[in-house]
Amino acid sequence: MAKLNGKIAFITGASSGIGAAMAREFARRGADVVLLARRWERLEALALEVRARGRRALTIRCDVTSDDDLEKAVEAALEEFGRIDWVIANAGFGVAGAVHKLSTDDYHRQFDTNVFGVLRTVQATREALIASRGSIAIMGSVMSYLALPVSSPYSMSKHAVRALAGSLRAEMAKYGVGVTLLAPGFVVSEIRQVDNQGQHHEAARDKIPQWLSMDTDKAASKLVKAVIKRKREAVITGHGKLVVFLERHFPWLISFLVKMARVDKRRHREV
Repeated sequence: MAKLNGKIAFITGASSGIGAAMAREFARRGADVVLLARRWERLEALALEVRARGRRALTIRCDVTSDDDLEKAVEAALEEFGRIDWVIANAGFGVAGAVHKLSTDDYHRQFDTNVFGVLRTVQATREALIASRGSIAIMGSVMSYLALPVSSPYSMSKHAVRALAGSLRAEMAKYGVGVTLLAPGFVVSEIRQVDNQGQHHEAARDKIPQWLSMDTDKAASKLVKAVIKRKREAVITGHGKLVVFLERHFPWLISFLVKMARVDKRRHREV
């Protein structure tokens, strides 16, 4: 296991799910962390866990839809640690619904966090990463490669950040900065408890079967390893890898399976 003593990981959306698990994994490997999210109490609780491992943690209340928040967060991180080695642009949520039932505001809200939030993170941390010859990880999804019914806002946003990662990788290579696209499939997290307004509902039931979702810590271990190794992309979960493979090589089969699933769903409602 690579030892990361003296290195700094800057993580947006760190209050829960994959972001929090990646913070724990970086700390486990010896790195110090900068934790950013809107939910301050969650960040403070996570910081206590990190400090219990003997690592340093800086918590910053940050909304990635605000330019000022990210710029101030980078200033605070550099003042505290003097450098940033990895940036994990993880903050995001999902808007769901049929195209004709959603408003343009729904799409704007989705893109402001999932796309422009990532872009703001990239722009705010660019100079710090060039200085450290560090690396940035952009949180995509298996949906970066796939578009399904009633998920167009989320799919569009993840396709967009996949394109951003590709362009950024070529632009930053001359500075020695790595760019990794992270593309998880179903992972245990709170994302499916967040509504179209971006509000979390703790009592909401996750509709994804437990057997299909990868454990969060296991996913974080794989994702952090990919970031440290500066992999071009990391698709994780078995079903995620299968879906991406089929979409790349047999897109007609994916279309057929989606059509059949919709037919079965309609039949189920009729019974």
